Amino acid sequence: MTSFQSSLGEDEGIAEELAESQREISIAEFFEKNKHMLGFDSGARGLVTAVKEAVDNALDATEEAGVLPDIYVEITEVGDYYRLVIEDNGPGITKEQLPKVFGKLLYGSRFHKREQNRGQQGIGISAAVLYSQLTSGQPAKITSRPKGQSDAQYFELIIDTDTNEPEISVDETTSWDRPHGTRIELEMEANMRARQQLHDYIKHTAVVNPHARIELREPGLDEPWKFERATDELPAETSEIRPHPHGVELGALIKMLEATESYSVSGFLQEEFTRVGKKTADSVIDEFRDRYYGRELAWSPPSARSTLSGSAAGADDVERAIEAAVANKGAAATAAFAEGVAETVGTHDHRTRSELVEIVDNVAATVEDDTGRTFGTTVRENAVDAAWAAILGTDADGDDAAVDGNDETDSVFVTDLYALVDEATSTRKDDETVRAMAEALARRVADIDGDAYRITRDDLERLIADAASFVAEQHDATFGETARENVAEAVWARARTVPDDPPKVKTIAGDRDAAADLLEAMRNTDILAPPTDCLAPITAELVEAGLRKEYDADFYAAATRDAEVHGGDPFIVEAGIAYGGEIPAEGSVELLRFANRVPLVYQRGACATTDVIRSIGWRNYGLDQPGGSGMPNGPAVISIHVASTNVPFTSESKDALANVPAIEDEIELAVREAARELKSYLNKRRSMQQRREKQDVLGRILPEMADKVSEVTGRPRPDIDAALARIMNNVSVEREVDDGTVTLVVENHSDVAETVEITDIVSAEPTDLSDGTVVDMDGEWFVQWTPKIPSGDERKLTYAVDDDDADFEVSVGGVETEKLTVNA
Repeated sequence: MTSFQSSLGEDEGIAEELAESQREISIAEFFEKNKHMLGFDSGARGLVTAVKEAVDNALDATEEAGVLPDIYVEITEVGDYYRLVIEDNGPGITKEQLPKVFGKLLYGSRFHKREQNRGQQGIGISAAVLYSQLTSGQPAKITSRPKGQSDAQYFELIIDTDTNEPEISVDETTSWDRPHGTRIELEMEANMRARQQLHDYIKHTAVVNPHARIELREPGLDEPWKFERATDELPAETSEIRPHPHGVELGALIKMLEATESYSVSGFLQEEFTRVGKKTADSVIDEFRDRYYGRELAWSPPSARSTLSGSAAGADDVERAIEAAVANKGAAATAAFAEGVAETVGTHDHRTRSELVEIVDNVAATVEDDTGRTFGTTVRENAVDAAWAAILGTDADGDDAAVDGNDETDSVFVTDLYALVDEATSTRKDDETVRAMAEALARRVADIDGDAYRITRDDLERLIADAASFVAEQHDATFGETARENVAEAVWARARTVPDDPPKVKTIAGDRDAAADLLEAMRNTDILAPPTDCLAPITAELVEAGLRKEYDADFYAAATRDAEVHGGDPFIVEAGIAYGGEIPAEGSVELLRFANRVPLVYQRGACATTDVIRSIGWRNYGLDQPGGSGMPNGPAVISIHVASTNVPFTSESKDALANVPAIEDEIELAVREAARELKSYLNKRRSMQQRREKQDVLGRILPEMADKVSEVTGRPRPDIDAALARIMNNVSVEREVDDGTVTLVVENHSDVAETVEITDIVSAEPTDLSDGTVVDMDGEWFVQWTPKIPSGDERKLTYAVDDDDADFEVSVGGVETEKLTVNA
């Protein structure tokens, strides 16, 4: 102990003195001193974060109201400060709620909802207000006009950090040209050194929200920066859901057990969780019984053992034992009862004590109906004890003679376990080792407390391990881990789930071990994935549309995964790739990270999304990746969007995703799905490039060869276009005009069928058209065909014109240019 520690507390009243210096801290006061945690750690970043929080709120508000977002962002210099103005066309905020929304941290409506939203903590916009007042001393100026109201409400407010409550200095009605919406004006100490991050946020917001129109005005921009919407389709409406059983943690489960109004486990599961009906609840309860009570070991009845050995001995043991145990019920009733139980027991190869109890109860009820004799509880219990002793082959005091070494005949324990061990282990185990293991395990099973021989899976594995150790010591025989696991699985599979009712909910809530058993049962039961109506993914089509809107590329691909679960919350991952075109070819690819339609601008290196991209082998997909790992290089943009009811961010500033394995796996699968399309595109492009190069070479050589052949033979120069088409396996289109009849000959020299789109533009009106259509457009006629031509086949497309001076211009589509030869 240090000298300081040894002297601490020697003075009287020190505890009281320390207590006087302690006081409660409000959340606003905490973030006042820790504003960096919310993304306001500098003037440059603070401005970007304030824009982000306000725009996110505007997007949420407009979408919840079913309004296509029109958002206006303006940044201006005001002396030593910057003024930020953000307006939206949302539903507005009521006068009562407006001060709390902007002036109270951790105030909101989304924190407890399992439903996709951009904001959940209730911190964002009020944190921006707090940062504004801390750096400029100016209040936030807020105007809001709820839809349908004639006037807008204007507030000026600051946050009292001691109480985390808004202080309002101005509260008045005002006129506003917007029919509905909200406007916030903040003055803050800031700078434009993070202009690129600001532009990235605005642009990426437009990419991931193609239904929004956004306008940005800032110092240095000659014209406003406008992003038009690419679709009039709003994101799908979301619905709140209950947690999913596969993602709940133990502490949360105990809290739910304590709070529920359900008495039964079945009711609790069905009422508190999504995707749990009666059938699923029963499956979970069976799994829970296995862990909480253990399973009952099943043993072969005498009739099964005698059949196996080929002997009739023992087949009547159960019947005789019951007759001896039942008294004063009359010979006929007793015989019927004993015979009925013995026959039913013998219908299966293995029985548990619980099954025997059920059999005795059912047969007793039947015999009572037939004979009028009553078989009460005591009689039934005596019958169960007698029949069970006969099944197990135990003596009067319940001990098994063979296991005790007092009988040469194997007990049911040894016989049954020998068969299981022999079947579960490899053929390399000799019979002596198998028998030694069966006998060692039988002795340990016989010592299990209770007549029913109930055991949990963990305890069973411990018994088997102990028996294996004994065999290794006494018989110098190895019984390895795989063999032990196989035996455990064989014994467990034969055991039966007990029929006991599970404990009541309150009992489980007060027993941590029981709650843990229930949690494991939930996790090990197959349950449908959570419904996705709580999520609003962008969809692959709109992911691609957003990329097309903001990036001029040659190739686009997108993928949306099915929903998965983490921490009881469903999530969906989407990925998109744009490649080529105007995207810069130098340096690393551009990575766009999104969570619930919000761009993640900062902390790229600390984000799970980045880690996944770095871990993928991009050379397999056609992108350069120095060293085979890390960020790939090339003219590409990779977009990743995670939609969830509770996104696992690394901090309150919501800049990066935490490394959650389930989410990382889905990100990788989504990216690889889109990347496979990129690989196909690049392979095809490479193939087309090789065709072009080959065709260029042939285009230089064939004319010279044709001229030389003509010179040597004295014949007309051969048609090199037809030869080139055959050599290149191309689709050839050639025109022939004979006495007013126009024929387009289409030959398919490729090895696959091709559907060719042919349009012939003619200056004279065509007649006698074969299988096509004609459209007249301002004195020009467009003759169109779409023939499907098998490999190695040809089609002749004909029409007639009366004008010998008619002009023709053919256009061919449906086939890559590199695979096309046109002589028309």
